[in-house]
Amino acid sequence: MKQKNRGLAVFTFLVFVFLLGPLLIISVTSFEGGSVLKFPIETFSFKWYENIFKVNMFLTSFKTSIIVSLAGNLLALILGIPAAYALSRFDFKGKSVLNAVFISPILIPGIVLGFTFLRYIVTTYHFPIYTGLFIGHTIIMLPFVIRVISSSLSTFDFSIEEAAHSLGASKIGTFFQVVLPNIKSGIIAAVMIAFLESFNNVDISVFMTGPGVSTFPIQMLTYVETYFDPTIAAISVMLMIITAFFMFIVERLMGLSYFTKR
Repeated sequence: MKQKNRGLAVFTFLVFVFLLGPLLIISVTSFEGGSVLKFPIETFSFKWYENIFKVNMFLTSFKTSIIVSLAGNLLALILGIPAAYALSRFDFKGKSVLNAVFISPILIPGIVLGFTFLRYIVTTYHFPIYTGLFIGHTIIMLPFVIRVISSSLSTFDFSIEEAAHSLGASKIGTFFQVVLPNIKSGIIAAVMIAFLESFNNVDISVFMTGPGVSTFPIQMLTYVETYFDPTIAAISVMLMIITAFFMFIVERLMGLSYFTKR
């Protein structure tokens, strides 16, 4: 029995090394003082972190990603909150089909979805690049918003809403004054998760960007094609820290158990 547990411990350790090893290597190489990305590093320096803020293409694309992610997030919330409420509150014909439609963007391969957006949003209907990015990112954020808010609503006691109705409150007033305040942690978590999905997206954005307009991850890919310095490693470390912080907040707000209930 002890030998079996020891073998399981070794296997678990190897899995963690396999998953975290590349992240550790990238983190270390971001402090290389030379002009070429290498591991192990020869000198220690923060200059590549400083270089991030000196490259104009990163600053411009970062602004684009922020604007698209926030705008798309807002629309995803406007569409997702009522959809999550309806799916959690009512039983109606076609509910499972509607739920599958809302969740489908995360089930379809990103390359296929991106090419579809390119074919119809850009080529057929000739939407401007910013509009196309806005529509595409809203669609990929919507499933995350609906799933997280639905998980939050699954623990909400709808008898409270009925009690508010019996006391004379309107349906709209009850929704804004009773339902939304009780699921605000789920809404905040949904905003954070959807934002990360949009900001870090590559497979959709690569089809939707065009001349003069690029998102931050796409600009990182473009930079790697020309330069081989540790700047990208430094950016990756910063993105990992931001992602870890966001996920820590989500865990504190809801707990990981919320995402395994449904």
